[in-house]
Amino acid sequence: MKKNRLLGLAVVLFGTVGVMTSCGNTTAEYALITDVGDIDDESFNQTSWEALKDFCEENDKTYAYYRPTEDSTAARLVQIDQAVQRGAKIVVCPGYLFEDAVYEAQTKYPEVKFVLIDGKPHTSDGKTYETKDNTVSIIFKEEIAGYLAGYAAVMDGSTKLGFCGGMAVPAVQRYGSGFVQGAEQAATELNVTGTLDYYYAGAFAATDAATTLMKSLYAAGTETIFASGGKVYLSVQEAAKEYPNAKWIGVDVDQSPVDTKVLTSAIKGLRESVTSALEVYNEGAWEDIAGEDYTLGLDSEFGNLDKMDYVGIPTSESAWRFETFTKDQYNAILTKIKDGDVTISDSVTDAPTTSKLKITWHTPFAGSED
Repeated sequence: MKKNRLLGLAVVLFGTVGVMTSCGNTTAEYALITDVGDIDDESFNQTSWEALKDFCEENDKTYAYYRPTEDSTAARLVQIDQAVQRGAKIVVCPGYLFEDAVYEAQTKYPEVKFVLIDGKPHTSDGKTYETKDNTVSIIFKEEIAGYLAGYAAVMDGSTKLGFCGGMAVPAVQRYGSGFVQGAEQAATELNVTGTLDYYYAGAFAATDAATTLMKSLYAAGTETIFASGGKVYLSVQEAAKEYPNAKWIGVDVDQSPVDTKVLTSAIKGLRESVTSALEVYNEGAWEDIAGEDYTLGLDSEFGNLDKMDYVGIPTSESAWRFETFTKDQYNAILTKIKDGDVTISDSVTDAPTTSKLKITWHTPFAGSED
């Protein structure tokens, strides 16, 4: 089911809660809890929130967002408690940071539905996984989106690349791995050599260290840097300002409106998956998705939607900023991936190997110390 979503009106703040309702009270049936970011991050939280907000306005439902006061499971559980106490019947939790919080909440509130994005519910020690019937978990094949972004960048002429990840969590690692693999494939097809500097900032935010390193990379001739991880893109964007030919790649959603220097974005179907889960709940068909773990990639099905590509790069005219890489070339590599002629590793422990690209690991691929 594909519908145009209405724009929001205004958000009324109640402490840590942002509430908008159709009847003006502070109870809300539909809720979203943010992770360490906020609903204006131009990426993960914002897109998930806008999907919920637009759905609720179109269907005359009450809704709210809740922001934890700190980065901890306890703080996230407090906000889930608040959401339920204020009438939440379905709670969207965007991000792997909610895995152990949802594991607890789905048992504590068996009548409440939970939509977990980018993770699967598990105990705090990671030893026990369980997705109960009141929960659905959705993860994406980010390695494919990263691959397509890396492939397109090199095919378009960029051979001096960078990767600036936020934190070394599975989704970011898969983006980074795919980016390296796609760039290597394009370099192999073109028979060119190149470089790639790989780095994690250690935060889903701009950091002084990341900004300094990104400036040094652009100064040394790096052409395009993939910024993957919430507002870490601000470090890359700030660094790119000083260099006329510098470009960067967005993540999760089409970030071309953010900056004219955005070459493309590695995207995944956040809006579509959140909206579909809410539609299924609203139609009383939750049992169709209950207790399932979905991994969405190319030609994937979820909820009310027909098969679609949940990962890729944006192809609208405004977002297509390549000089030589064409949509025909993009469709050709998509077909190869779908047909199995191209395989892409989704490993978050083993770094990709390359022969055409020389990689400088400023931080280890898996994010731990050597």
